[in-house]
Amino acid sequence: MPRWIDRNDVNDGANEGIPESFENPRGQDNGYGDLEMGTQRNADLGESGLDDFFKKVQAIEKQYEKLNKLLKKLQDAHEESKAVTKAAAMKAIKQRMEKDVDEVGKIARFVKSKIEELDKENLANRQKPGCGKGTGVDRSRTATTLSLKKKFKDKMSEFQALRESIHQEHREVVERRVYTVTGTKADEETIDRLIETGDSEQIFQKAIREQGRGQVLDTLAEIQERHDAVKEVERKLLDLQQVSSAVDHVQDGNKALHKAKSLQKNSRKWMCIAILILLIIIAVVVVGVLKPWKSGSGA
Repeated sequence: MPRWIDRNDVNDGANEGIPESFENPRGQDNGYGDLEMGTQRNADLGESGLDDFFKKVQAIEKQYEKLNKLLKKLQDAHEESKAVTKAAAMKAIKQRMEKDVDEVGKIARFVKSKIEELDKENLANRQKPGCGKGTGVDRSRTATTLSLKKKFKDKMSEFQALRESIHQEHREVVERRVYTVTGTKADEETIDRLIETGDSEQIFQKAIREQGRGQVLDTLAEIQERHDAVKEVERKLLDLQQVSSAVDHVQDGNKALHKAKSLQKNSRKWMCIAILILLIIIAVVVVGVLKPWKSGSGA
């Protein structure tokens, strides 16, 4: 059963408070450890920003659950499509898959934006007392955000695995269709051309002459519909890969910005020190030239 490490020690740094799983254990109100020890602990969580942070984490986890369901639907639809031999049935599956892939894209972009917000908030939260870089609160936020990113990338990889499976198995289905209609095994070049263009009439010319156009027409239409479905679904699934990659770029950008700010702050600090040293040197030189203690003794 999934459990969470108790966050009682987040404030004193004795325990990093990193969740082992983001799933809520059954029978618990919120799954974030024992928060029933009084109002002070809740107040501490609120002041450190963790209370609001973990609510946002939980909201992202719910989106992951939706992605799991959509992935299962797409996998089932793909398996169903392999047995279809009619254009109308293939078109219906195509429409369902395109709708589900569009929904996946919306959720993926939403999750991406929320993870980007967490990155920015993690940096801003370090300005709060007791929440600086390296503290228990900061380690908890950082580790949890990294876990969310990994889970997001892993989930997007599952959709890419589905895309590759659709591409490969589409070839196998087309090969079987050609063999069923023509009675001969087509060469790889012919299958490649058919997969790329969807134009199968030229390949089936002999079958049309022998069997009549009407008997082959359903297979022609089904192959064309299948071609259109695979191309569109593959394209949309490929777009998800770009969304996943963008999360890493944003993280790198935030790190670079934070580093630049730190360097700027350090530069100002050293500039002030240099000016102070210069003023001290000038004062020493002036005192050495004027020698006010001699004028005092001469009087």
